[in-house]
Amino acid sequence: MLGITDLPTYVLGTVLIVLLPGPNSLYVLSVAARRGIRTAYGAACGVFLGDTVLMTGSAAGVAGLLKANALLFGVVKYAGAVYLAWIAFGMARAAVGMWRTRHEAAAESAAPELSGEGEGGGEAPFRRALVISLLNPKAILFFISFFVQFVEPGYAHPALSFLVLGTIAQVFSFCYLSTLILGGTYLAAQFRRRKRLSAGLTSGAAALFLGFAAKLSLASAG
Repeated sequence: MLGITDLPTYVLGTVLIVLLPGPNSLYVLSVAARRGIRTAYGAACGVFLGDTVLMTGSAAGVAGLLKANALLFGVVKYAGAVYLAWIAFGMARAAVGMWRTRHEAAAESAAPELSGEGEGGGEAPFRRALVISLLNPKAILFFISFFVQFVEPGYAHPALSFLVLGTIAQVFSFCYLSTLILGGTYLAAQFRRRKRLSAGLTSGAAALFLGFAAKLSLASAG
């Protein structure tokens, strides 16, 4: 069907992959908790665009280029790791501030500090989510190694097969991110009332992003 083989296995694998926690989903969740549903969907659109670019690049052979060029892979890899570490630093700094003021009356929301930036801090959720998505060479390598397993080699229109597979992945991603966004608005109310909770979760988010950075810096093209 449309050059796709073993569609049920692909769907199952895609669901499992989408459910794995990563920097994209964590960032969208933090935006939802801090700035509400509308802004969070703006960040989600950045994720969708980034994933689309990666999938298109994978279909066009960019992943093969990264595999063949160790220097290029290293540049993209370390740029992504540094960017994720920078986000982790911002979150850690915000967490320290919240721990210091945890006994003070919550006169204002603690949630806007979840990513280290306040409401008026100039944050651009769409752009930041897009950059987080694109600075991940392992994602490109994953997409091509995963997709190619479900495209029939002799099919006359492989681009159509990739389009269908990519659309399925984006639909699942949309459903998952929507769940996180709606849950994030609930968390926002909890953050406003409980500074200890806000500070603790911000610290955890910082640690996760630092872990993402370390994992990416150790990634290999093979």
